[in-house]
Amino acid sequence: MRLDVWLDVTCLFKTRTEAKRACEGGKVDLNGQPAKSHREIKEGDELEISRPFGRKQRILVRAVAERHVAKPEARQLYEDLTPPPSPEEIETRRLERMYRAAATPPRAPDKRDRRALRKMKERG
Repeated sequence: MRLDVWLDVTCLFKTRTEAKRACEGGKVDLNGQPAKSHREIKEGDELEISRPFGRKQRILVRAVAERHVAKPEARQLYEDLTPPPSPEEIETRRLERMYRAAATPPRAPDKRDRRALRKMKERG
């Protein structure tokens, strides 16, 4: 079975296209080597997926399914070997989230907001 299809079936990526882009971008390693999306995958293979912010997810292939299955059943197709994050990593992620939330530019007011602004200006 193709690697990108398996990644989609197991719900590790939302779509097959997203899985294909990750493979082409060098974000997926199969048995320690960079993997292309068309590479065949079988039971016992070990994957390492690079996630955002430097996190790595290690996956052991337990089974291969040809068709999409329910999410609980899809989780039975692999074993997640990723160690749990340390308290320092958890705190770092929390701080990153807070920084990104503060650094996002304010959005333009929508129709409802513009009406409220106009009302406030008319009163004052």
